[in-house]
Amino acid sequence: MKHFTIYHNPRCSKSRQTLDLLKQEGINPKIVLYLEDPPSESDLTKILDFLGIEPRELLRTAEVEYKELNLKDRTLDNSKIIKLMSENPKLIERPIVVSSNQAIIGRPPENVLNLIN
Repeated sequence: MKHFTIYHNPRCSKSRQTLDLLKQEGINPKIVLYLEDPPSESDLTKILDFLGIEPRELLRTAEVEYKELNLKDRTLDNSKIIKLMSENPKLIERPIVVSSNQAIIGRPPENVLNLIN
């Protein structure tokens, strides 16, 4: 039996739709309210490995924090970006669903079906 975790923001419609879709598939995931309980730097590193993407690709570039922290600066290395995401979880794209050693971003929510099947 696969275990699922969703990094969830209940105020985000895509996050709610992704959670609903998981439940429709009979999955009751562990819900991490990542804005209240941000992932550690090591957790984010694992998630990025599971996603197969660079930290910069997980950033929400429209957030005020993105501009305030000058995250468009291409000289910032991955470890600095990961640290800033852990300290400022609003910067993390959502929702992220993790199962075993795989993860997917629920944009669109139907993406999570690739983890289930």
